[in-house]
Amino acid sequence: MFAQMRQALKIPKTTDILNHMHSLPQPAQDEAQIAIRAIERAAMLQQEAQPGLDELITYLEGRGVRMGLCTRNFDAPVTHLLQTFLPGKTFFPIITREFRPPKPDPAGILHIAQDWKLEDGADSLIMVGDSMDDMVAGFKAGAATVLLSSKDNEGLEEHEYTSVAIRRLDELMGMLEGGFEEKEAR
Repeated sequence: MFAQMRQALKIPKTTDILNHMHSLPQPAQDEAQIAIRAIERAAMLQQEAQPGLDELITYLEGRGVRMGLCTRNFDAPVTHLLQTFLPGKTFFPIITREFRPPKPDPAGILHIAQDWKLEDGADSLIMVGDSMDDMVAGFKAGAATVLLSSKDNEGLEEHEYTSVAIRRLDELMGMLEGGFEEKEAR
């Protein structure tokens, strides 16, 4: 999907997609947004739930753990995810790419901490994600970071911004039950 986006915008892999779109003059910015949203809409129809998603969310919900969402997607793919794979589950707040600045800036995570009135900022939060943007945003906000590891991001498992790596979302349940511990490098 990201390769398609870069191709549509005619930008190299080293250029941030959202920053590029926001730097364009009008009407090119609106045209880029339309193209990217079309790619995201097509991708969301092929989306599958990550292994262990339902188990983890049910576990967290059963323990009264608040859940927020911080993504670089626009609202339609987020709504699709919630309605298709997590019907009836509560995530608040939901931070999409319309929130500025987007990840990898920590502002979205810090906004969640502020919305929840956490006295320690984001220090008691856990950012679970699958990209470098997720790890950077979480780390810079002061949250623990959990990488959902795959063949596409294995190089991030040992990155200094990654607290722990898991292969399935339900692996996090055991970590939380046993006492979540970050890598000592943090």
